[in-house]
Amino acid sequence: MISCSDLEGKVAVVTGGAGILSGALIDGLVANGVKIGLLGRRLDALSEVADRVRENGGESICLVADVLDRSALEDARAEVLSKWGKIDILINAAGGNMAGATIMPDGSFFDIDLKALQGVIDLNFMGSVVPSVVFGESMSKKGQGNIIHISSMSASRPMTRVVGYSAAKAGIDNLTKWMAVEFANKYGEGMRVNAIAPGFFLTKQNERLLTEEDGSLTSRGKTIVDHTPMGRFGQPDELIGTLLWLCSDASKFVTGTTIPVDGGFSAFSGV
Repeated sequence: MISCSDLEGKVAVVTGGAGILSGALIDGLVANGVKIGLLGRRLDALSEVADRVRENGGESICLVADVLDRSALEDARAEVLSKWGKIDILINAAGGNMAGATIMPDGSFFDIDLKALQGVIDLNFMGSVVPSVVFGESMSKKGQGNIIHISSMSASRPMTRVVGYSAAKAGIDNLTKWMAVEFANKYGEGMRVNAIAPGFFLTKQNERLLTEEDGSLTSRGKTIVDHTPMGRFGQPDELIGTLLWLCSDASKFVTGTTIPVDGGFSAFSGV
């Protein structure tokens, strides 16, 4: 596991704390002595992660809250501050898609479920805004804090079918820049905001879109791998190095950036 000694004793809140990719990020933080506030909607799922944190010698608390519920997030913030007295890092890892907001191959944009589309935009955009308001306020009072959003390859190069998700993640890239300027200007250089844009990683949400039941690639999965110079999907633990760098003083002059971790996908023109 990658080591960053200056993270020892820091406190991080991770939204979407029971996800596959967020799980890898949590493992990397715990291995470097970071205390974790696991935030999500289901206590049972969070408890499984908390058990793993404990087995790995770390410390965590489960924070049951919806990322769109400001009052519930304020309660979660109070719980973290009561236990550890500070919040150093916020990782906005909650996100996802909904079937109704996806254009099926035989469907049309004009058939889209607008309620589902709004739900995807709320979850993936406002689901980072609201936690940033709540937990970022605590950081601003001491002029020290690190907010990391999770963007996507579809932010800069919108992908077919996932219209709402692509639009929301494009908003995250813009939000990252805006917040970085706002926070540095008003609260000093100790307040940093960046984003990580994962390439393609197999998760429960996308495995049926990218792989067949026998494990072979779907046509969409094959197109993605063919356009990834490294020729494969990413492994969740391959996000850890970038996360630790952004969380640590090794990147203390870095703010307002979106870092791709994508095997070269975003660099390849297809030719």
